[in-house]
Order: sequence, then structure tokens, then C-alpha cells
Amino acid sequence: MPALRRTLGLLAIPALALATALPAVTAAHATPAQSSSPTVRPDAAAAGWLARQLVDGDHFESVFDGTAYPDQGLTIDAVLAFAASRSSDQAAAKATAWLARPDVIGGYLGDGTTEAYAGATAKLLLAVEVRGENPTAFGGVDLPARLRSLQSPSGRFSDRSQWGDYSNALGQSLALIALKRTPGGAPSAAVDFLADSQCADGGFPVSFGQATCASDADATALAVQALAATGRTAKANAGLGWLTGHQNADGGFAAAGATTSNANTTGLATQALFSGGRFGAGLKGWSSLVKLQQGCSAAPAVRGAVAYDATGFNPGNGARATAQAVLGLAGTPLATLSAAGARPAPPTLACPAPATH
Repeated sequence: MPALRRTLGLLAIPALALATALPAVTAAHATPAQSSSPTVRPDAAAAGWLARQLVDGDHFESVFDGTAYPDQGLTIDAVLAFAASRSSDQAAAKATAWLARPDVIGGYLGDGTTEAYAGATAKLLLAVEVRGENPTAFGGVDLPARLRSLQSPSGRFSDRSQWGDYSNALGQSLALIALKRTPGGAPSAAVDFLADSQCADGGFPVSFGQATCASDADATALAVQALAATGRTAKANAGLGWLTGHQNADGGFAAAGATTSNANTTGLATQALFSGGRFGAGLKGWSSLVKLQQGCSAAPAVRGAVAYDATGFNPGNGARATAQAVLGLAGTPLATLSAAGARPAPPTLACPAPATH
């Protein structure tokens, strides 16, 4: 299971595979959330639905070969979504406390010596910063120090593991964004490494060191945010140009190897477009996400959720799709995302009262 756990550790790795192969365990074991108020904001309605799907009110699980495993990566996605929507803060606090449990954090990050995972460490560090917690003593781990210890001389943040190195551009980007928010800042060698991985067409690949540089929308969306945050404006702008050139006619974006738009990739790409000032393309992405959102004509239990794609809502991948869609619906950059001021309760989608006769 180590490879699976590291795959679950990052945003959309890959979005298509995770959304179809690893269904999240949600409503069957979800606990009732706090009292909520109606909202017309798509991001808040989506986050409110997501909060009500948390298992035991504090985490998500995913099923693999019939067995449910704690899904720290999806739980972090939800924490980021709650902050982006400025809602569901009580659920976010419970999820953050769950992530700090020794068994949970150890299973996600590794033991720090023989096993230590760069992408998972970067992603958790960012979530802890967004929540305003102390990242140097979270769950007994100094997250910035742990992450810096995984930087190789080349500047790449790499896994230290008997199972191999699964680190990639998604984790590298999250590491730069998270470390930029620390007193020590993002290491220049690490910034250079990501910048130098850019493909000739302006996009960024998921995997480093491949014979052919294949740009990927998920990787590019995170890379442009990381490079913009660390002062590499020209590189970030080239990546934004690649994104706008690969936007589907419906406004959405497709995962690597696919052509059909999906909410996961579209959420990340739309967030990057808004963050980079590409508002026309960003609004197209936002509109495509809204079209995937379950509205007042849907069953009350799924209102506010976002379907993975246009085939319709699937409970198995709805939580992951909704969490990443919120990032695009809100549009707040990861570099400045904060939970400060978020409303405590998870809102519900405002719908007119049924007509009475």
C-alpha cells in the first residue's frame, strides 16, 4: 500500500485514475454537520456538501480492493476547499485535528527516516499554514524541516523510501508554494529545478527526466502558481499561455491522455488562470464547473456537489471532484489562501421552497 498512499497524497495524480479507480467513502458513514444557512455561491455550496460527507465528521476514506483506507490527501483537499470557500470552518478544524494524530500523520508522511514522502509533506505543510497552525510542531513533526531535508542537490524534492521515488512536479510545486510561506522561503535551487523542467511548448510535465517532455494541465496549473509566487513571472506566463491554448470548447480541461473535461483538472486550471490574471479563460473554466454542479433539481442529498464530468454525478468520485472544483470556483491562489475569517457552519445550496397547492 505505500505506493497507493503516496498517490493519494497529492492533488490529482492522476485526476482521471483517482476519480475512477478509488471511490471515496463518504455519505454512508458521514455524520450530521452543524446547522447551516443557505447560500447562492457555488463555491460555498460545494464546500458545504463536502463537509457533510466527512467520515465521522473529520476525514475521508478511499476503497481499494474492497478495503477502506484513510485518505489523508483527499482530507487535505477538503481543508483547502473549506478555506477557499470561506466556510465550513468547524469541519476544517476537526479534519486538521485528525491529520495531526500520530497514526494518521505517520502513515501519510512516513517515519521521517527510512520512509519520507516529499509530495505528501509539502501538501500537508501547505494545509497547516492555511489553517494558521504551527507547522514546526504539527503532530510532533517539524514539517518545514522535514521537507527541506528531502531536497536533493539538484533542487528536486525527492522521496526517501524503500519503495522508490514517486516525487513529481505536483509535489515540487506544492513544496515551493508552502516553503515560500515560511521564514526561510523557497530554496532558489528548488525554484530553478521546477523552472528548468518546463517543456518547449510552455507547459509542465508531471514526471521529471522523461525522454519526451509532455505538458500536463494539472502539473502546469500548480507550476504556474508556484513560479509566480517565487518571482518567475515569465515562466509562469508561458505556462498560463499553454493552459489557455489547451482549454476545451466547453471551458473545461482534460486530464493527461484524455480529451473530455473533468472537474478535478478544471478546478486546478481555473484557479491558476484566475491567479494569473487570465480572467476571460478563468470565467470560462468557472462556468464549466458550475454546469457540473448539482442544483436545486437534484436530490437534496447531493445539491451543491460537483460531478466529475458531464456523464452525471457519481458518489464514488464526487468528493474528490467537488474538493478540487471548489479551488476553481473560488479562484483564490494557493500562495495566499487562508482560513482566517471562514464561517463556521457548512452552508447549503439556496433553493426555492416547493410549491404548495
